Amino acid sequence: MGEGIGMKVFRLDDLEAERAANDGAYLRFLRERTMSAGLYALGPGDLDPQAPHEQDEIYLVVSGRASLTVGEETTQVARGSVVYVPARTPHRFHHITEELRVMVVFSPPEG
Repeated sequence: MGEGIGMKVFRLDDLEAERAANDGAYLRFLRERTMSAGLYALGPGDLDPQAPHEQDEIYLVVSGRASLTVGEETTQVARGSVVYVPARTPHRFHHITEELRVMVVFSPPEG
């Protein structure tokens, strides 16, 4: 039997603390061969500076409320919302009414 890759376990509270300590809106906490993942944070009134990515993305809203526009479509997102964003599609969060925390999964990995 080959050697296993090994399980990696993360706690959102720890990731949020690390992100805040690094003064960044985004903390990448996982990068593997076929995917990467990070935690993204925006507050009320913040502008989302994202440009389209070369990777497919999945957003899982951990907390907060906002509007999300993907291409020509806009939806309201809140805790528990899961949104797929195809590669190279313009998208951004806006009208953020509560501190937004979003787990982001990229495939293939970003960066």
